[in-house]
Amino acid sequence: MIKLIVLGVGLVLIGAIIWWFFGKHTTASAVAAVTADQQSVDIEVSGGYSPENVVLKQGVPAVLNFTRKDASSCLDHVVFSDFGINQALPKNQVETVTIDTSTPGEYQWACGMDMFHGKLIIK
Repeated sequence: MIKLIVLGVGLVLIGAIIWWFFGKHTTASAVAAVTADQQSVDIEVSGGYSPENVVLKQGVPAVLNFTRKDASSCLDHVVFSDFGINQALPKNQVETVTIDTSTPGEYQWACGMDMFHGKLIIK
């Protein structure tokens, strides 16, 4: 009987791991609000980035406002390697990152340890 219980628990754990790594997870997306010839998006940093996908309009100056609520040292920086940005994110403070929107495309951002990611789409 113990062997069946252990087998059942093991199969449930394997299923959970497969779902975690290979399952289709929803990601939050946001289109920047454009006001007075500038666009901005607020991004919460708590166990990852929310929203993870941000759409910006090409040619309009843009800022991303990051607010880190997570105490993890992994999330204490945000890195936009395509833009040469490595910005510290102090806990419970809004940090503004200015983005050059002159070139359309898809750009990735990540935490300092490259474990959590987001995508910036300029079109």
